[in-house]
Amino acid sequence: MLARERQPPRGPGRVLSEGSPAESSPAESDRTEGPRTEEAGPSVVPAGAPIEDAGLGHEASERGAPRSGRVLDGGAIFAALVGLGMAVTIAISFELVVAIQALVFVSAPMAGLLIGYYANHRSERWRPRWRLYVNAGFAGLVTGLSLGIMYVALRLLFIYADSGYRPEPMGGQLACSTGPQCTYQRLLEEGHAEELAAVGISDAATFESAVWRWQAETLLLLSVTTLAGALVAASWRALRSPPTDSGAVTA
Repeated sequence: MLARERQPPRGPGRVLSEGSPAESSPAESDRTEGPRTEEAGPSVVPAGAPIEDAGLGHEASERGAPRSGRVLDGGAIFAALVGLGMAVTIAISFELVVAIQALVFVSAPMAGLLIGYYANHRSERWRPRWRLYVNAGFAGLVTGLSLGIMYVALRLLFIYADSGYRPEPMGGQLACSTGPQCTYQRLLEEGHAEELAAVGISDAATFESAVWRWQAETLLLLSVTTLAGALVAASWRALRSPPTDSGAVTA
């Protein structure tokens, strides 16, 4: 009987048993197992949607649900700032550039309509109805006050900076002190004495008092007409039915 050949001992790198795979090197293990947990990036669910670090969840929630307070929505505050810029543009354009002051008064209710609509549109506000009026009223009031203050400031600037200068063909320099007195003298020279006397203006002092009274009335008029336009826009939105999409704020 032949002697059985001695089998050499099997080392750790050899096959342990028939059909069992040999131990692989670290490099081969990395290739077969894929990246480790700390190198794999954000975790994913089986469907492939990231669990964390998506980068869009916070932004989407902000767009879908506009910031709102207990009484005033954030969109109304933003609209008020837009209205402030609109008011400054209207006053400068129609009092200095084009110099047709009547257009300022025509533009006031139109500006109110636009800014009142924008306040609720920006907030995506539909209900309750009283919130529509609060948003539009706040934005309209800020716009109207800004327009009135800007208009009055420019008017007073012209009066109090009046030095009485006139070109020589028109009569030359007026003999007056800079301010309302020069404006009063200028009106007298232009033939408005009877009109001024009819409203109780007989000298520079009464003219200055009348100027402040007129400007206060102008400020009130521009503020009220702008606010009225904004409330009309809120009423129009209150009469409409809220849309069915989920972005509309109804609570």
